Amino acid sequence: MQFLRAAYTHKSWIPFVTDFILVIVFAALGRAAHEGGLGPLEILGTAAPFLGALVLAWVIVLVTRLQPSKFWPAGVIVWVVTVTSGLALRILFGDTAALPFVLVATGVLAVFLLLPRLLLHRRDANEPRD
Repeated sequence: MQFLRAAYTHKSWIPFVTDFILVIVFAALGRAAHEGGLGPLEILGTAAPFLGALVLAWVIVLVTRLQPSKFWPAGVIVWVVTVTSGLALRILFGDTAALPFVLVATGVLAVFLLLPRLLLHRRDANEPRD
């Protein structure tokens, strides 16, 4: 577990890939729950607005030089931007964003994008508490 924590904390591409995969899992779970097709293109089509939003969130985190593996503030920024921008893009692409979907998307993406940061970010001995 220490190796995993060290890799997650010190290699910024690992949290990005983790986030990317979990957004795809979110889309696949949503499609499966509503008896949608589970082909790769169908899943990617559903995930696309949220993947675009995730990339935007990561650009913000990297430009502001935040540590991407940390829960606060980087993880919260990634989560909020992914949810809000993903929903906005979903609407712009002509899909719906009914309140139940908004609530489920917000909750599932909170778990998927924040929980790994809570579990895997390793605080260095000289790093102050948030």
